[in-house]
Amino acid sequence: MALPRWLRASDFEFRYRSPLNLAHFAIAYFAYYFDDINIVQGMVWWVADGNESRARTISHLIFAFGALLVGLAAAIRTWASAYIRSSVVHDRDMHVTRLVADGPYRWVRNPLYLGTFLLTIGIGFLMSRLGFAILVIGGIIRILRLIGREEAEFESQQGDTFREFCRRVPRLIPALSPRVPAGGIEPNWDQAFWGEAFMWGFFLAMVVFAVTLQTRITWTVMGLALAIWFLQNILRLGRRPA
Repeated sequence: MALPRWLRASDFEFRYRSPLNLAHFAIAYFAYYFDDINIVQGMVWWVADGNESRARTISHLIFAFGALLVGLAAAIRTWASAYIRSSVVHDRDMHVTRLVADGPYRWVRNPLYLGTFLLTIGIGFLMSRLGFAILVIGGIIRILRLIGREEAEFESQQGDTFREFCRRVPRLIPALSPRVPAGGIEPNWDQAFWGEAFMWGFFLAMVVFAVTLQTRITWTVMGLALAIWFLQNILRLGRRPA
């Protein structure tokens, strides 16, 4: 079933999806100016009933779960990138001439966006209550709009082949078993891990916070991950044809 037309991203949204995603995260973080209570802190003090030791233990566990979500996001995106190449994943232009049905695409047809959604929830634990709502609700809308745009283009280019793929493979919630046979594409793991290195940096930052609950170290690691992301984008721009 195709998504409605209002859930289809514009050309600007698609081409600049990565910087828009970064801006979305920044807006959610700066919501601390309006709500200075962290989403996890708010939940923990309610559950722990004022017991500081219990609150700290629960905080470690919740942030560890957040780190797990970010690690799963990095793994899924790396797995997907190994089959369609990072140069395609992060390209501003849409590539709809070839339908990939290997790797995670046998379980779910939008594994990259699934990974982005898991990242959104995991990183969201670092936000305020208002910031978490902005990040998750906005993230759902943005991801569905990007999916709607891509799937409309694929249907236009691939026709019945893509419609049959959609009939078999779920859009965003993975099936319990492969829904289509493997297509025989050989994965390229080196470029996949490099292309998603910034995601693994976010995972490391969340692990650091889950263990230490120290924001300074966490944001230092997060900053390094963002530096990798900026470097990758500069290198990609340098490789684009004039």
